This record gives sequence, C-alpha cells and structure tokens, in this order.
Amino acid sequence: MTKPTREPEKNPLLQRRAIIALLDGAGVGALPDAAAYGDDGANTLLHVLSKEGPPRLPHLMDLGLGKILQLSDHRFPAGGPLAPGKAGYYGRLASKAAGKDSTSGHWELAGVITEQPFPVYPDGFPAEIIAAFEKAIGRPVLGNLAASGTEIIEELGELHLQTASPIVYTSADSVFQIAAHEKIASPEELYRWCSVARQILQGDHAVGRVIARPFVGTPGAFKRTGGRKDFSLSPPRRTLLDGASEAGYPVAVIGKVADIFNHRGITVHRPGGDNEATAAALVELTEEIPRGLLWATFGDTDTLYGHRNDSAGFAVSLERFDRFLGALLQRLRPADLLFITADHGCDPTRPGTDHSREYVPLIAIGPAIEHPVDLGTRDTFADLGASAASWLQLPPLEKGKSFLHSR
Repeated sequence: MTKPTREPEKNPLLQRRAIIALLDGAGVGALPDAAAYGDDGANTLLHVLSKEGPPRLPHLMDLGLGKILQLSDHRFPAGGPLAPGKAGYYGRLASKAAGKDSTSGHWELAGVITEQPFPVYPDGFPAEIIAAFEKAIGRPVLGNLAASGTEIIEELGELHLQTASPIVYTSADSVFQIAAHEKIASPEELYRWCSVARQILQGDHAVGRVIARPFVGTPGAFKRTGGRKDFSLSPPRRTLLDGASEAGYPVAVIGKVADIFNHRGITVHRPGGDNEATAAALVELTEEIPRGLLWATFGDTDTLYGHRNDSAGFAVSLERFDRFLGALLQRLRPADLLFITADHGCDPTRPGTDHSREYVPLIAIGPAIEHPVDLGTRDTFADLGASAASWLQLPPLEKGKSFLHSR
C-alpha cells in the first residue's frame, strides 16, 4: 500500500509546524445523540450550501469538503481530481465530549474530553449567584436572562446608562456575560467585575466562560467594541498546547483561543478580531514563527451568522475564508501540516439560535502529503490533537489516535 505521507527531508533548516484553522460553528451533520440536544437533522454546512448555493469554495472542495458532505457532483462540483500539492486527508470527527459549546469543542480537539456538560441557565442565574455578584461589585445588575447580546444591549442600554447597573445575561452556551458602556465602566473595571464573577462561578455553577462585553454609542446606535475578554476555566488535563510548549516549541494563538485555554501553554497571543483580522494575524505568524503550533479560530461564521440565523452571511463568510485558504496554501513550507476543522455546529437554517450537536470537518494538508486519504468518520475530535502531536514528534496525548500513516 502506498504511504500517504513522506518524511520531510532531514535538513536542520526544515522545522516542523502544525497550523490549525478552525471555522467556528461549521458542523457537517448531526451526531447520533443529536436528538437528545434538540438537534436531530442539523447539518450546518450542507444546509447553508443547499440554501444559498452553491457558494464558490474551490479550495475547500478540492481538499475534500464535497466528499465529506457527500454532495452531488451535479449541484456541487468538487473540483475534479486533486491538484498537485492539494492532496490531503479528509473526513469528519465525532465528539465524545458532553456538550456542544466552544470550550468543550476546543478542548477535545486539543486532547481533553469533558465528561460532564458545563451548566447552562436558560431561565437566568440563581438568585444566590446574582446576590453574591451584586454584593461583590457594590451595585445591582440588570437583565439576568438568556438573550442575544446585541438585542439586550439595545433593550437595556439606556436604562444601564441611567442606573450604572451592569447588564448580565447568558445564552444557550455555558456563559455568564457582563455588558457595560465604556462611559459607565472602563474595560479594566469591567474585567475586574468578570474576575469577581469567575471566582463566584465555581463548583456546580462553574460555567465554561465569563465574558466581558464592553460597548459604546447612544440609544438606538449602541455598538460592541473589540474589547471582549473571556475568563475561562483551565483545562483539567494536559492539552496539545501544553505538550508543544513543554517541548520548547512556540505556541502561537489568535483571538479567543487563548481565553478558552485560560492562556495555559501559550507563548504568543494575537488579539485577532473579525475573520479578516484573524486571517491577517495568521499570515503574520506564518512569517514570524517557522516552527511549532499555530492556532487561529475564525469566529464570524458562529457569532455573526450562525447565531443570527443568517445563512446568506454564513455563505459569504465561507467564500472569504476559502479565498484566504488559497493564499495560505501557497505559504505552506515543506514541513508544515495545516488542519482545517470546527468546534461544533451552528446551523442558521434551523429554528432557534443555539449551537448544534454535529460532526465537524477534518482536512489536513501539507507539502509532505503525497496522496488523498479518505479518513471516514473518526471517533473523537481528539484525533486531530493526537495527529498534530505526532507531526510535531511530541509524546502522545491522553486521548485521541493519530491518523498520520507516516510521519
């Protein structure tokens, strides 16, 4: 049997690099247990492409996305035979984690499987939690309900300006979000409030993330700033990021990746922003860091489009990512391996605005891969982390199996 990869040349100038590009919310079909989460029939990318499409995704299709989704060649041409240099692994990953949130998804990709779902609060937080938070910051709060972040700011923003009471809300995710106008609280003060909330939200109420949501503007024209900051739990066990940093590799991440891992095992952090800013930051990192682990999460598909039931915007965002991917493929070095995946689904064509319990795509591409390899369905997201660890020649992670047939 022909080996799908070849070892990079034994040249000291060639240093291995694993690059993870994560499309937030880009699921590829309901998991077997999706009905228990209310997500039976979800298929984010298939439904977006079917409703809006097909979007122009030549690079993703060439790398196997059409095959992952089992798309009809009649409606969704997959680009024909893979072009030289575009052969790669493709398939999908099942989740073994309990939950369908960003934290458990990112952690599982990095080798840590959460056994208990993070708590969620569809009816708002218990009175004792709110009372403890109000006492700690010395003022009452507004809201305390599950809501869209932009909508609750429009609804309560004027009253917030009048009372100086922070707006507390949650979502379908395990999050405690605090919004404050910068005239009422500086970002630093808002971050202090979030640190206080993080200390309170432990044990049975240990939400995945406490999120600062600063905003500016006037009633009817409020706008969230780029000062979002997440205060997360630390992964309970060793992750891919820990392993890479312990081995002396640079570990460079963009945007909320640092917060999701509570900044552990990370040596370089770039703030990112929207997908265009994240792409620009990843290009800069590929120029500056010739070895190690790079991880960028592209969040617009989830936050701007999936949660807002905007399938048209989701499709446009995919097209923009595909154009960036084409440029990124041209920048890959001989000892690079690029992984493209997601952390959960967020199907904008279904009722509600929650994440969806889905498989996620798995694509791995690099100059050392000689032939296309259909991986089918892998048992856990952790197989990606195990494969990245194998590529970087790290000790095996606790969870996951590498899909690299030859390193």
